[in-house]
Amino acid sequence: MKFRPCIDIHNGSVKQIVGGSLADSNSSAKENFVSELGGDYYAELYKNRGLMGGHVIILNHAGSEYYEADRRQAFAALGTFPGGLQIGGGVNDENAYEYLEKGASHVIVTSFVFKDGSISFERLERLKAAVGAEHIVLDLSCRKRDGKYFIVTDRWQKFTDMEVTADNINMLRGYCDEFLIHAVDAEGKQNGIEEGIASLLGGMDDVISTYAGGIGSYEDIELLRRLGCGRVDFTVGSALDIFGGRLSFERIAGIK
Repeated sequence: MKFRPCIDIHNGSVKQIVGGSLADSNSSAKENFVSELGGDYYAELYKNRGLMGGHVIILNHAGSEYYEADRRQAFAALGTFPGGLQIGGGVNDENAYEYLEKGASHVIVTSFVFKDGSISFERLERLKAAVGAEHIVLDLSCRKRDGKYFIVTDRWQKFTDMEVTADNINMLRGYCDEFLIHAVDAEGKQNGIEEGIASLLGGMDDVISTYAGGIGSYEDIELLRRLGCGRVDFTVGSALDIFGGRLSFERIAGIK
């Protein structure tokens, strides 16, 4: 179990938002924190602490007026910490290799590998052919519906028909190196983790996974350690002092 830092980019700025509030209309989101510093600053901070495998997420869609500004921030971060960061947001088989060339260790993908709400193995194969499974992180970000967790796409706005289960994770293992799971309904709220997701991931052997969503205290991290059997890496965003929160970045950066 280790800490994976994040750099979330929205409307050209590094931000922390409430995940479920993100909307394409008017490029809006409920903001917890907007930084005056760029992606390169945070990348340098993570590099100096030796924090490998953090993720950069572009939150605007490709048609947004802010998309290129987001990409500039992302490229600055990747260039500052080459090989140390993963990137997601609008990644597909045609642009994935560009991000690796810019310094990303992995590309993070959700929406591209779904078509009309269902998994597309043809698209998964194309992505795998473009960059290799060893450079792919599948983002199984999910929201709860009818008591079950379903993967959501398009900046967490659209439900798919795929439930997050051990069987489905095992089915997808051959297409990626790691999994990233945002518990979207908890994201940015600092009200505690989604225990069902943590327990599911903790029960899986030989799966590299990172959990994000709802961590607001050191006790939440210890609960994730227990439910995740020490196997699940974690991200903290809004709760960190570097993003306006009350938890010490320096303390959490040292968690092993």
